[in-house]
Amino acid sequence: MKLTDYKALTFDCYGTLIDWESGIMNGLRPLIERVGQPLTRDAVLEAHARHESSQQLYTPATRYRDLLPIVYKRIAEEWNVPVTREECVTYGQSVQHWPAFEDSAEALQYLKQHFKLVILSNIDNESFAYSNAKLKVSFDAVITAEDVGSYKPSPRNFEYMLDKLGGMGIPTSAILHTAESLFHDHKPANALGLASCWIYRRHAQQGFGATMNPGDQPRIDFKFTSMAELAQAHREALAKG
Repeated sequence: MKLTDYKALTFDCYGTLIDWESGIMNGLRPLIERVGQPLTRDAVLEAHARHESSQQLYTPATRYRDLLPIVYKRIAEEWNVPVTREECVTYGQSVQHWPAFEDSAEALQYLKQHFKLVILSNIDNESFAYSNAKLKVSFDAVITAEDVGSYKPSPRNFEYMLDKLGGMGIPTSAILHTAESLFHDHKPANALGLASCWIYRRHAQQGFGATMNPGDQPRIDFKFTSMAELAQAHREALAKG
């Protein structure tokens, strides 16, 4: 299928539209500065990925803003740094400060003219509201981990989304799932028969950063390094007819 054949783009938010790795690094800065040895950016992000993924698996109904303080505590323990409850809670509230990628808002505003836009995110509704303001677009549906009671890569989140979009008259075949994370998004999207668009924000970096290694490479139908590149590809597809 061509980009112009789809009716809806379903988006992961953090890592795809919002620069969560910069947000994570800024939020963890007070902790990083107290570690007794230098840490690379990748080492910090990989520690976050391990503890976040584990916590989401064990406590899937916990809202993200309440889960992040536990992640902060676990990382501090791993690094042997004492922290207060107040520090942990502050980190849980840091999502509101995470920046959007520079190209996200403009690309979304363009794509809104041609597709239904849907969020499928491992976030809570209050935290997403801050991010939505930075993205400057009205999404046709916002589905969060708080709504579903589980976190991606659980298939429940995707099944819930497909059920709700089906009620809006959008079949699975008309959906293009658009995300950075192979682990959280593309592997489960593959399993449910969704077409996949990889926004490969980390194309100039090694490893998987703040996401877990997905293991086997999932199928990718479209691949771009930015949202701006996706929007331009759609313009060109329209021009070709």
